[in-house]
Amino acid sequence: MSSFKIGQRSIGADAPPFIIAEMSGNHNQSLEVALQIVEAAARAGAHALKLQTYTADTMTLDLSEGEFFIKDLNSLWAGTSLYDLYQKAHTPWEWHAPIFARAKALGMLAFSTPFDETSVGFLESLDVPAYKIASFENTDLPLIRRVAATGKPLIISTGMASIAELDETVRTAREAGCKDLVLLKCTSTYPATPANSNVRTIPHLRELFGCEVGLSDHSMGVGVSVAAVALGATVIEKHFTLDRAAGGVDASFSLEPAELAALVVETERAWQAMGQVRYGVTEAEQKSLVYRRSLYVTQDMAAGEVFTSQNVRAIRPGLGLAPKHLDSLIGHRARQAIKRGTALSWSLVE
Repeated sequence: MSSFKIGQRSIGADAPPFIIAEMSGNHNQSLEVALQIVEAAARAGAHALKLQTYTADTMTLDLSEGEFFIKDLNSLWAGTSLYDLYQKAHTPWEWHAPIFARAKALGMLAFSTPFDETSVGFLESLDVPAYKIASFENTDLPLIRRVAATGKPLIISTGMASIAELDETVRTAREAGCKDLVLLKCTSTYPATPANSNVRTIPHLRELFGCEVGLSDHSMGVGVSVAAVALGATVIEKHFTLDRAAGGVDASFSLEPAELAALVVETERAWQAMGQVRYGVTEAEQKSLVYRRSLYVTQDMAAGEVFTSQNVRAIRPGLGLAPKHLDSLIGHRARQAIKRGTALSWSLVE
């Protein structure tokens, strides 16, 4: 079995899906807003709050030209440099402790995505219970080696990675000390479309790598996540904001509080609905058997009278002979007088 715990929360097929609310840069550089996001996530029922730990300088160079400037007009962040984007989106490191403390006080786990060795060291000083590796870093083997060496559970988004790259990533993590691993199917577009989500990959990931699996979902709404749970996802990560209209680097593809609450409820319902392969009457269905059809006498009959399609019918309730016996019953005679509305049994047939 690949199940394990993050803090006191079980991760695996025997537990409800683990729901992670990703704050990212949706705090818009306001600690007050960040703490409000934590509180809203807790009210919605999320099990964990996740940050991203970096600075603009640890991510890129302060250049506004060439490949350091986002020119793709289809990008949410077109017309800005990478440096300015990360400067706007980063969560100040001095905010991490109060954010984590607020989450803990509200019963949520809190951890982060590190992007370099310095951020791992910083997060270790805060004693985070787990780590997440982003899709764009899933081939950064030195980073993965450093995080895995902590021995804490490791969640890795698989966006863009080939099977060969994932194999290298997983081997690196395990060789460096990672025992508890989750691979998240991820489509690295913002937003992602349902048609481009390919959640059938989820059970294949489990089969290939023998670990827990889930979804980092950048699509709108909760439908893709519910489908992922039906295919075995045990972890769901979604970006979260107080209000998409308020803006924020990731706000346009983030869930709002009512949607996050729906995600928690509907993914747990999907998990409950999986059950097992089962046919026949369940204990809960026993009382419903009476509402099946069965054979009843529909006209008063005298002793010796012949059963016909006029005086016997298959109707509800289900206390008489099964409808399959109708053809063989027709033409036989009544053993005694039978009152209309009597459930037929073989004892009433000559």
